[in-house]
Amino acid sequence: MIKKLLSILFIASFISVFGQVEAYYNDVDLTKSGQALKTALAVKITATHTNMLTYTPGVWEASKTTDINPNNTGQVILIYGWENGSDGDDTNDKFRDITLQDTGSGDPFRWNREHVYSKSLANPRFETDQPGPGTDAHNLRPADRTRNSTRNNFKFGEGTGNSGFSSVTYNGPSGPNTNAWYPGDEWKGDVARMMMYMYLRYGVQCLPTGVGVGSTTNTGDDMIDLFLKWNVEDPVSDLEKVRNTYHSSATNQFAQGNRNPFIDNPYLATRIWGGDSAQDLWGIYTSSDTEAPTVPTNVTLSAITTSSITVSWNASTDNVSVTGYEVFLNGTLAKQVAATTATFTGLNTNTTYAFTVLAKDLINNKSAQTTAVNGTTLTDSEAPTVPTNLAVSNATDSSFKLTWTASTDNTAVIGYDIFIDGAFKATSATESYTVTGLTTSTTYAATVLAKDAADNKSAQTTAINGVTTDGSSNGVTELFISEYVEGTGTNKVIEIANITSSTISLAGYDIRRNSNGGSSWSSPPLALDSGTIKDIIPGEVFVIGNGSNSNQTLLNEVDLVQPNNSSTNNGEPVNFNGNDPVGLFKNGVLIDIVGDFNGGSQNFAKDITLRRKSTVTAPNATYTLNEWDTFPVNTVDGIGIHTSTLSVENIALSTFKMYPNPTNGNRIYFQTKSDATISVYNILGKLILKTKISQTNNEIDISKLARGIYLVRVTIDNQFITKKLLKNN
Repeated sequence: MIKKLLSILFIASFISVFGQVEAYYNDVDLTKSGQALKTALAVKITATHTNMLTYTPGVWEASKTTDINPNNTGQVILIYGWENGSDGDDTNDKFRDITLQDTGSGDPFRWNREHVYSKSLANPRFETDQPGPGTDAHNLRPADRTRNSTRNNFKFGEGTGNSGFSSVTYNGPSGPNTNAWYPGDEWKGDVARMMMYMYLRYGVQCLPTGVGVGSTTNTGDDMIDLFLKWNVEDPVSDLEKVRNTYHSSATNQFAQGNRNPFIDNPYLATRIWGGDSAQDLWGIYTSSDTEAPTVPTNVTLSAITTSSITVSWNASTDNVSVTGYEVFLNGTLAKQVAATTATFTGLNTNTTYAFTVLAKDLINNKSAQTTAVNGTTLTDSEAPTVPTNLAVSNATDSSFKLTWTASTDNTAVIGYDIFIDGAFKATSATESYTVTGLTTSTTYAATVLAKDAADNKSAQTTAINGVTTDGSSNGVTELFISEYVEGTGTNKVIEIANITSSTISLAGYDIRRNSNGGSSWSSPPLALDSGTIKDIIPGEVFVIGNGSNSNQTLLNEVDLVQPNNSSTNNGEPVNFNGNDPVGLFKNGVLIDIVGDFNGGSQNFAKDITLRRKSTVTAPNATYTLNEWDTFPVNTVDGIGIHTSTLSVENIALSTFKMYPNPTNGNRIYFQTKSDATISVYNILGKLILKTKISQTNNEIDISKLARGIYLVRVTIDNQFITKKLLKNN
């Protein structure tokens, strides 16, 4: 009876307030919550987005109408700004003459259009020449030209005061310690609600995790706690309301026809994703139920291990219904659950933790927290098992690779220590490590041990010998450019390959861009040894990438990141487009080039990937088209590995054969006079099988390989050849 009465009161209250708002939500069931409400609102704002604005003039004209300074209609309001223009610093101005829109002249005292959800952070990125997310006015705000450039595409992060870089860091354009961007106390709520709109309107293309630094632990999807917090802390402004009203009316020339629901009522975000209660501007949610649930009782701890504890409690009651519980670990919210139990993992061994719980209802009324219950994880005194199957491969004149089978542990193995000739060398988080800095033609004894978080260590493996080569020349003497990726947006990389038989120091090498095929090279050059990697071992590649790359494959493979900011001219020289040749220099002398220097705007590589043919073994200071294979835009499956076939005059592979090929069976055979290492890669460049063969043991099992095309790399001594294998079933 109580539930029925409250439902009637809710509906009556909704109708009353709804009449004062927009009829826009007439066909949306606002009594829904969670993902159901999110979906309903997404359908609504998509269906009513009937006018897809053009970037020019559409967004310009809309901004001149929606972002007018109410106290001076000759000005627009600039996002991230806070000052009235009297301090002599133009970049922090809150207002700008409406006529001073950016014309591309380079004048810093201009305002332009800030994509608050940065174009390059979306996946796929936005394009402004196609109406859609890149021209959505709900995501575009007037901004000071210089301040917009400073923000660039840095993710948003927590801060205080006026806009600027945050103390929060993440793995971004400047590497693992990139500072996030704080929009300012006055703008953080605007930003949060814009990001919520973009998430609803464009889904996975505009994930909150892609544009902000925060946790998704308690949100149920990719919303982050940062935006929920800002939505609560910074109420809706009059500017936001004006913009929303304009764009909801299709009769306005440059209006989209849809609204941002989170401007109309910030509490919609609370109803979808939880967290602290935001404004309920309609009053239909928070006024319908003011009674909090009872405090949970009988909090108990169980299933305690060295790294985990399970917390359980008796259910609370409520005048309507309990919708969930918040569980706190040492006073900090750690989990939100619907059930009456929560398991915490990844805890430290022999450590005491305090747990409290509260209950909440649909309106976000919350009970008090329970009295803290303490629990201590067990002491971990058990060492991991000894690694097995330690093996040596890929020997060069200064390195070899160690691989082994993973150890097990009662809690978790966190890493492996590598020892060379009994002395500690390094720690690896994975089951492989390339030992470098070794002497030619030398035998080394290698061992490995496993360790856990409590620093329990296994015994070392039995020593295995690794022998470096003598560095004899295979006929190749120099580095060269092996790949040029001109992907969409800022997805740009240059790959350098070393197919010589010797380790090559990167000292003295640099790359430069020839802008638009003009008469000069970019300055300063980018030194290849300016990062942490100082040399390239034989058979390896070195990848240089733009700091704003968003393609995950590129992010995984890049060895040297050139930050994308004003001080680097947006990632110079890794900011090329399809008519920008790139040169590899050694001690100031051009040794290799992609594109024709001083050749003009030929668009030789526009929206494509260029990959050096496997037969090329030396750099070429003259661009020779037949040395390159061409692939469609955003083809990045070859980054991180370069296949090269050396001439049989230079390698001991003249008698090598692989058969049958194509094959309908589960085994392939090899004819070889020498011991060899066989590495099988799929077409994406992923190593899926590796083994050794000899004259007497000359077959490998491919029964687990699916039907398709594979690359088989055969290495004898320090020389290799790659062949294509076709498996038909």
